[in-house]
Amino acid sequence: MMEEKHKSERIDDLLTHNLRIIQSDEVFSFSMDAVLLARFAGIPMRGKILDLCTGNGVVPLLLTTRTKAAIEGIEIQPRLADMARRSVAMNGLEDRITIREGDLRSLFEITGHGGYDAITVNPPYMPLNGSDIKLNPHQAIARHELSCTLEEVILACTRLIRTGGKVSMVHRPQRLGEIISLMRIHRLEPKRIRFVHPRVHLEANMVLIEAMRDAKPDVRLLPPLIVYEGNGRNQYTAEMQEIYFGQDSGTPTESKPDIEG
Repeated sequence: MMEEKHKSERIDDLLTHNLRIIQSDEVFSFSMDAVLLARFAGIPMRGKILDLCTGNGVVPLLLTTRTKAAIEGIEIQPRLADMARRSVAMNGLEDRITIREGDLRSLFEITGHGGYDAITVNPPYMPLNGSDIKLNPHQAIARHELSCTLEEVILACTRLIRTGGKVSMVHRPQRLGEIISLMRIHRLEPKRIRFVHPRVHLEANMVLIEAMRDAKPDVRLLPPLIVYEGNGRNQYTAEMQEIYFGQDSGTPTESKPDIEG
């Protein structure tokens, strides 16, 4: 097993294609939204894919199971970028995945405009409202718009994606109106939207949205994704079990990341 660099780190199994990932509750552990984004995203079999706000690199790792394209991830936090690079190396995927440490807002100055065929992003969900952020700095940057706002994320996507390329995002439903408005302002046309519900009788707490650069208006609202069975037990629905395990395995959720992250 790979030597762990920090005492708080552990190595977790992603339960697909023998992939493993370095995690730390002290800094960052991925949650369900990243897994759903990696499955939902419209990506090409070849070309260039970029994952913004890549964290510890879970989305690029998972995308390697779906494509042969070159994948890049960018993360502003040095420790998380280092964890992502070490996870890539641990899986022997250095020829498939490149992790950058940097600011997504200025990445176009390095790569130029329109260099990517697909972009995925799991951005900070919470806007700043003047209240105290009771998290450690790593978690605060991952969850709150401290390093980039929603509009800055969408503008970065527009600058980096080619015409006709796809941008896939996971976010909170409460901000869907704002997301659609900002995407259209910045030449990204929403094409597919899917709501994620903890249980069939509960409100959605995640939304997956895919947009295309410079496309005509034509959006599809996909069937809802239900996470847990309605039997009172924390057991995944058949679709969620297929997403995580590749089959209707009946595996309980306790062995996987929590839906709230």
